[in-house]
Amino acid sequence: MNLKNNPTLKSWKIRVGLTIGDPAGIGPAITLKAVKILKGKADFTVIGDSFVLAKAAKILKISLDSVKLVNLNNVEKSNFSFGSLSAHNGRSSLEYLDKSLELLRNGQIDCLVTCPISKEAIDLAGCKFSGHTEYLGMRTGAKDLVMMLVNKKIKFSLATRHVRLGDVPRMLTRRILKKNILDTVRGLQGLFLIKRPKLVVCGINPHASDNGVIGTEEQSIITPVIRSLNNRSNGFFINKVLGADVAIAQAVEGKFDCVIAAYHDQALIALKLTDFDSGVNLTLGLPFVRTSPLHGVAFDIAHKPDLANPYSLVAAVKLAIECTLNQKKA
Repeated sequence: MNLKNNPTLKSWKIRVGLTIGDPAGIGPAITLKAVKILKGKADFTVIGDSFVLAKAAKILKISLDSVKLVNLNNVEKSNFSFGSLSAHNGRSSLEYLDKSLELLRNGQIDCLVTCPISKEAIDLAGCKFSGHTEYLGMRTGAKDLVMMLVNKKIKFSLATRHVRLGDVPRMLTRRILKKNILDTVRGLQGLFLIKRPKLVVCGINPHASDNGVIGTEEQSIITPVIRSLNNRSNGFFINKVLGADVAIAQAVEGKFDCVIAAYHDQALIALKLTDFDSGVNLTLGLPFVRTSPLHGVAFDIAHKPDLANPYSLVAAVKLAIECTLNQKKA
């Protein structure tokens, strides 16, 4: 479907679902700020609690009149305060996610943007939870998910996600790395319309092990996968494995479309140093576009909504809109 030749689709606004995350975090504040900043850019539906949003709106002096809200009314009003950790709020944050999935299934929203949740609060609620990505995968049945992290200067795909650093060498198998790369390529082609992506894989060890001097994972796992995939001529190119410092520096300069990070902090540190405000988490492999800001609940400042920086959420909304439109162009 070509949007250029379809004036109806060109003028149609993407319907964005926005969950407020943990009610006691900065999610309510940044949601209100982002919707105000992006007024007219999309059709927004906020999934949350009217009591919490009203409290944040009063402090921020933002009117709720124009906010389309799906109110779950699931916060304990008598004991509520911004910045507090509670099991009840952990359960509430999952209920916002479940409701957003219902809206997606019913065709009431086109994509999903999720504000930060507290894993600790959800754990207190007795729910096993390792992250948005895993939860959405479990609830939708999508098994091959990739966490892609993006800012204005660089894109990362995480070969492993929320795991202990000591477990990375064991978990990064040839099969997992190969699948991650292929899923990343599909995401770059389908959501960013990059026809022939150029990728680079970060080594696990310093200097990508210096040819086996500092570890063997690069020679035994990463390099064979790169050779196998490049030999297929599948419409993409993967550079030889590089040390993370070199790979990231060259990607920032524009040599690569995406960096495959061996583990979580290889990507997060670089993203937050190069451009924190435009940082976005994009989940590849779901039956819909889902993004989130690149930060947590910030309980330490949540009681002062004025301090909450909305610009990573603004970037997440913009990317969700862009990727959803690109899907329709394909």
